[in-house]
This record gives sequence, structure tokens and C-alpha cells, in this order.
Amino acid sequence: MARGGFCRRKALLRANVAIAIAGLLPDPAMARSTAIAVSIQPTTLAVAIPILAQQCGCDIVSTEPNLRSVSVRAIQGIMPIGIALRRLVAGTGYRAVAIDGTSYRIVANPRSETPRVTQARRSTFHEDIGDILVTASKQSIPLLRFPGTIVTVSNLAQRGSAVSVPNLDEIARLNPILQNTELGDGRNKTFIRGIADSSFNGATQSTASTYFGDVQLGYSGPGPGLRLHDVRSVEVMEGPQGTLYGAGSIGGIIRITPNPVVLGQTEGAATAGVSTTVSGTIGYDLSGMINVPMIDDRLGVRVVGYRQRTGGYIDGRGPGRENLNGANITGGRVEVRADLSNGWEVTTGGLRQTISADGAQYADRFAGPLNQFATVPQPFSNAITLGRVVLSKRWDSGLQFTSATGAVQIHSTDVYDATGSPGTIGRAIYDDGRNDLLISQEARLSRSLANGASWLTGFTMVYDRNEESRAMGMIDAPADIIGVTNVTKTISAFAEATLPITPNLSFTVGGRATRARTDGEPSIDAPQSNFVHGRSTLRFDPTLAASWLLAPRVALYGRYQSGFRTGGIAVARGIGRVADFTSDSIRMGEMGLRIERRSETGVAVSTAVSYARWNDIQADLINRRGQPYTANIGNAEIYAFEGKVDWVPVVGLHTGVAFLYTYNRVDGTVAQSSAPVNRRLPDTPPFAANIEIGYRWSGGSQSEYRIAATGRYVGRSVLGSGNLLDVSQGQYGVIDMTGGWRVGKMDVSLSIENLTNARANRFSFGNPFTFALRDQTTPLQPLTFRVGIAVSF
Repeated sequence: MARGGFCRRKALLRANVAIAIAGLLPDPAMARSTAIAVSIQPTTLAVAIPILAQQCGCDIVSTEPNLRSVSVRAIQGIMPIGIALRRLVAGTGYRAVAIDGTSYRIVANPRSETPRVTQARRSTFHEDIGDILVTASKQSIPLLRFPGTIVTVSNLAQRGSAVSVPNLDEIARLNPILQNTELGDGRNKTFIRGIADSSFNGATQSTASTYFGDVQLGYSGPGPGLRLHDVRSVEVMEGPQGTLYGAGSIGGIIRITPNPVVLGQTEGAATAGVSTTVSGTIGYDLSGMINVPMIDDRLGVRVVGYRQRTGGYIDGRGPGRENLNGANITGGRVEVRADLSNGWEVTTGGLRQTISADGAQYADRFAGPLNQFATVPQPFSNAITLGRVVLSKRWDSGLQFTSATGAVQIHSTDVYDATGSPGTIGRAIYDDGRNDLLISQEARLSRSLANGASWLTGFTMVYDRNEESRAMGMIDAPADIIGVTNVTKTISAFAEATLPITPNLSFTVGGRATRARTDGEPSIDAPQSNFVHGRSTLRFDPTLAASWLLAPRVALYGRYQSGFRTGGIAVARGIGRVADFTSDSIRMGEMGLRIERRSETGVAVSTAVSYARWNDIQADLINRRGQPYTANIGNAEIYAFEGKVDWVPVVGLHTGVAFLYTYNRVDGTVAQSSAPVNRRLPDTPPFAANIEIGYRWSGGSQSEYRIAATGRYVGRSVLGSGNLLDVSQGQYGVIDMTGGWRVGKMDVSLSIENLTNARANRFSFGNPFTFALRDQTTPLQPLTFRVGIAVSF
């Protein structure tokens, strides 16, 4: 790419010679350039660069690949070339480097940004047509060559979009490879590819680790129900990720990547929506974002805030107890980003979100399809606070350093109706409080070369303190009963390298050495218990993978990986007892085929088969009296076959289908008390599938229309293993529709959830003290309408 009158080769040679002689001039030099008239319409970076070069009468060159797949916004006005270049590449993952007074080069950004790819929309499927980067691999490997199975949901709600912003629970419902419990906002656990331990929340470490950028969000228990406002993408890496992510990632990892602070321009957006549910009440949502560059384009801040009221639709006994499962969600995020000298960059910030629910999200069949029989209120509250600091630098040689430090605190309180339970008189409650403090630090160094070779090495330190406090008794004065505190300290070193054997064949090898220690104590004396105060674990988790490029857009891959979870102490069977649960481990092998679309239209396919062996499964359970306990329940074998097909027959029309088939059997004393057909891992239907069709078209005068429909089917699953927990759930289908209109900087949307107002039981648990009746259901949300409006600048 070059100025008019110069050929590409001559301009590129001139740029390289200038860099070698003069070095890289600081960016402020560009800002002092003579003002020029700039007019660039929304297009790709590959098209925009020569246009800008011609308008400014200067040389702009680049040897970076994939520029044709990176979208840029419109730029209009009179401005210095330096400002025009900054606006052109803002948010794309690239930067402009001054070579001399009239020459510039576009290079990969040393920041943590990744390229924004054209035509990315909120979808069950990945729709990109260029080389998509897998940032969750910690090396930004192109998706086509990544030797593993991954699902990426991009641009969940673009800036200025009026669609409802989801959380991880809603993303799980749109992707068959994810499974959810359905206790309610802030109480749900997410599983990946059927690696599911338990439907109940307890002391065990999560099977799927969730990250916000490079910082781990939680250690044990349910996910925080974080709303994904102003989030660029969510990546789900399937299968154990012990080498890169360590303990707790036995099912995979979920990585939330927020939109970064943009240093080159001011931007903002505001959204408002209102919803109504049949047989329920009205809800609303409000959100806003503003991004402000500061200090000569070297410092910027991005602020996000939101408030949501979800409309309830389950009624309790007596007047004033309608729509109990409604919830208030309030949150916000602040991030500051600074470009330091010599290419160093630091991003620091934090987020906080609170959830307050009026009641539990379940119904009793004998009371009615949307009715609860509880005699006392059962509120829930949850609060998450996160702070993080990320320091990074990328050299032109491809060497990159990243240091991420995070601190997360999650506090939650559940209240259940315990009236009639042994040892209680009159109206009674059970109060379960959890407080988790997680501090993590990771530093890593990596390098990627042009021939496909890459390497990564680093270390991680994790400290987690998880406290559970419990009380039970009269509604006004419950008495403390035994709880537990587990403190886990982990240190690990890891390394991974990809070696190209031929231009089309590469092998990946790696490993992680981990030393973990968990110290546990009961909250009150437990003389009848037999437990170990401290437990140490020493592990090595290897990785072996291969990627074979069969054709320019077709790749075959295979992978072997392992993972584990630390043990600890937890409440045991009986009253006033605690006991140990030991580490569990998993080994998995998978093979897959990936076909990428060659252009804006065509077919993309991804399919994979996998086998996993899970030993000494940790599980949080309840007994017939409703009391929780934790135990190792046995072993399981898990077979899985999954696939995705994404077809764009013409520009603007998108169709797709995704499915997951799993077969698993649990072998253990608890599972053997069930019929053979029910000896399954919880919440994992043998078959689940989604189908989607959407169309976008231009209405002229900067307006666009869109319409889409999604159908999903969830097969039958069980709540858990054993004759108490093998309750059937699932086996239903749901249809959703959305439509919208964008004109200029305003966007309007209409969504309809559960179009046919289907009735089904998606989950079979709500109150542990009445669960033994096996009569609890979690109904599908009835037919719901939402209208939203958004503006952006």
C-alpha cells in the first residue's frame, strides 16, 4: 500500500530502510503534522490505508496479514495526519508508527487489544471471515491453527445496540456445549461439554474457571452472574486446560474480554429497555458507557454503569408475595489505560455488581405450575468486587510480556424455608452465607514467529480463602451451626511451545508443575469429625497437540490434556460434622476438524469428538433432611460429539446450527443406587441443539434493519446421581425472535422470548428442606416481550 505514483514494493523498501536508520519516532510527532481533509467511509483497514495515504500525500505501508478482515469506522473532517491515523486504527489491534515526516507504518499493537473483525454479531456461532485470534490461548493463535475446541461469542451487544445484554447463564442457553443449573441470578453453576459435578453449591472448586481478561473471577461455588456490558467477546475453551490455567479448569475455561480503553477518541453509548412477562411483572434495564482520552492521547478512562430489574413470575403463599423470583442487579466498571515510555502499557481498574432477589426461583407442582408453597420469605443476595492491574509490553520482534494481578471478593447469602425440619419449632429458616477472597498473580513471556513457531512460559500464584457460615432455627433468632473455612495456596510454573514440522503441520507440547496446599478448619468445634487440617498436592499436567492444515481454510487437530481440582474439608453427613474430600483429576483426548469461510459468503464448519476419564469426582450433595455435604462419589467416562455449521448464502443472510451429543456413566456407590439409565452426571442431556437464522438489510440513508429467530432443544437430564437425586428435568424446546432498526446513531430493538409460551421443567431444585418430596420444578420463563432503545456517539 503506498501513495499514488509509488509502487507497493518501492514504498515498503523505503519504509524498512527508514526504520533501520532512523528508528521509531514517538507518536506525538504525528500529532504535530499539517492538518488535512480526511473522508473515509466504514470499510476494512486494507481498503482504508491507501485511501488515507492518497488524501494526505504520504507513504503508509504495512506487512501485517489479515488487514482485509479488520473493520474501521468512518472518519470525516480536517485534522493532522497523526490524529487521522489514530482514529483509523483505534480499537483494531494495530497502531501507526512514524518512520519520518511523511512515512508511516501500520504494525500489530503492543497493547492487549485484538483486531475487531467485520460482521461480528451476538450469535451462537462465530461468523468471522478473516483470521480470528484465540486470545484465551495466551499467545493469540489464529483460530484455524489452534489445536483445540473453542467457541467464541463476539460483540455480544455492539456499542449503541439496543438489544438486551446477556450474562453467562444466557450465553450458556444459546450454546449446546454449555450447561447450567437454574437456581437464579448469581446462584448458577456453568459446565462445559458435560463435565458436571453437582447441581448444588458447596465447597468444591468449580469445574469451569471464569476469567475477566487475565484475572480469575472465582474459585468455588456458583458464578457471580456478571452482566456482560461493554464486553468484546466471550471465549470458551473446551476440555481440561491444566497447562495454561491450572487447578479448577478440568471442564474448560470461560474468558470474558472487555472492550479496552480507546486512547484516540471519545465515544459513548446509553441504552434503556422495558420488558413484560406473561403471568409476571414488568422489568427494565438501563446502561451507559463513556470513553474519554486524556493527557495527549497517552492516558484514557472508560466507565460503564448499569441497573436492571428482572420481572418475576413465580408467586408465593399469601398476599404481597407475588413475582418472588424478580431481582435487582446494579453494577459498574472503571478502567484506566496508560501508554508508558518505550511501548509499555498499564491497564488498571475494577468492577462491582450486586444482586438482590426477592425469593427463590422454583415452584412446587402440587401448588401450581408457577406457585411456591414456602411459608417464609427466601431472599438471596450476592456482591462481587474485582480489582486488577495488567502491565504489558510487546516488542517488534514478536516478544510479549504480560503481568496480571487481581483481587476478587464475592459474598452471598441464601435463605431457605426450614419449617418442619428436625430440630425446628414453628416457622424456621436456614441461612447459608459464603465469603470468598481470591488473589492471583501471573507473569508470562511469549513470542510468536512468522513461520508459525511460538513459545510461552510463566508462573502463577493463587491465594483463596473460602468461608461458609450457617445458621438454622426460628425465623427471628436462628442458631449457628457448623460451617467450614478452606484456605488454598497454589504456586505453579508452566510452559508451552508450538513447533512447525512443515508449513502445514505443527506440534504443540507443554506442561505445568503445580504445588497446592489447602488448610481447612470448622467454624465451631466438631469433636466427632475426622479430618486433616492440611492437605498438599503436587501435580504435573502435560499437553500434547497437533494441527494439520489440509487446505488453505481446512485444518485437522488433535489434543491430549489433563487437569485436577484441589481438595479440602466440608460439611459432612449428620449434624455438627465435617470431613475431607480429596483431589479429583481428569484426562481427555480430542480430535476435530475446522473449515473456515473463504469470503463473506459460504459455509464454515467445526466438529470434534472427545473422550474423558474423570477419577474421584468431587460433588456437593444434600441428604434427605436437606442438609448439605461434600464427598468423592466415584469415577466417570464421558464421550462427546459436537458440531457447528455456519452458512451465509448471500450477504446479510446468516443461518447456523450447533449440537452436542454426550454419553457418560458414573461408577460409584451413590450412583449404583439409581436405575442404570439414571447413572449420569447431573445437568447433562444426551443431546442438545440450537438453530438460528437472521437477516440484515440496508434501508438507505444510513439505516439498517434486522430480524432473527433462534430455536433450541434441551434433552432429558437428571439432577444428580443416586436414588434421591435422579429426578428428570429438561426435554423441551424454545423459540425466540428479535428484530431491530438502526438509523444514524440511534437503535431500536424488539425481542420475544419463549414465543410459543412453552411450559417445561428446566431444573428440579429450589429448597433443600422440601426436596425429598421430589416435587420441585424450575419453570421456563413464560412469554416475554422487551423493547429497547439506544444512542451512541
